[in-house]
Amino acid sequence: MTGKFITFEGPDGAGKTSILNKLVEKVQQKLAQNLVVTREPGGTAIAEAVRNVLLDNSNTNMDARTEALLFAAARRQHIVEIIEPALAQNKVIFCDRFVDSSVAYQGAGRAIGMDEVYNMNLFATNGLTPDLTLYFDVPSEVGLERIKNYRTDEINRLDTDTLEFHKRVKAGYQKLIKDHSKRIVIINANQPFADVLQVAYQVIANYLELN
Repeated sequence: MTGKFITFEGPDGAGKTSILNKLVEKVQQKLAQNLVVTREPGGTAIAEAVRNVLLDNSNTNMDARTEALLFAAARRQHIVEIIEPALAQNKVIFCDRFVDSSVAYQGAGRAIGMDEVYNMNLFATNGLTPDLTLYFDVPSEVGLERIKNYRTDEINRLDTDTLEFHKRVKAGYQKLIKDHSKRIVIINANQPFADVLQVAYQVIANYLELN
């Protein structure tokens, strides 16, 4: 596989999806058909069906391990159908969330163990790791306030978790950043959108040698 696998991570409300969408606009002309944009959970019909179960507000009784396993199952299907074929065709992949999210949200946030969730996902991914990860950093309180005030689509099941949960998630991400400092680039998302976008674009442009 000779393509590039770039993931976008961050706590809820960091704005990573909005930044990703704008980045696609900025790089589309240069990458053209070589760019694949996808997300997790989702990206394929099966994985999107699992996503609907995971985010459904009525599924309040979902067990934490069930949640983690569903994310891993959707991820496996996503890898087989989208990511591996794209890499084999020398594509550049922009993926909204990947294993880091599971380790932070289920491992740390749900307190079922970061190592346990990571090892479970090794089976799902067969060891596939992103080449580069952009982590959009924002205080938990700021992220939740943004969701409350600005999110225009439906608030899903994971958005309704407590501030304490989101602080555990952030702590989980901080450990991942420490353990994978060569792969993960931290971007301060607690600044004007245009500034965040410019920093993120420069990271991508430098990595892909688009300048």
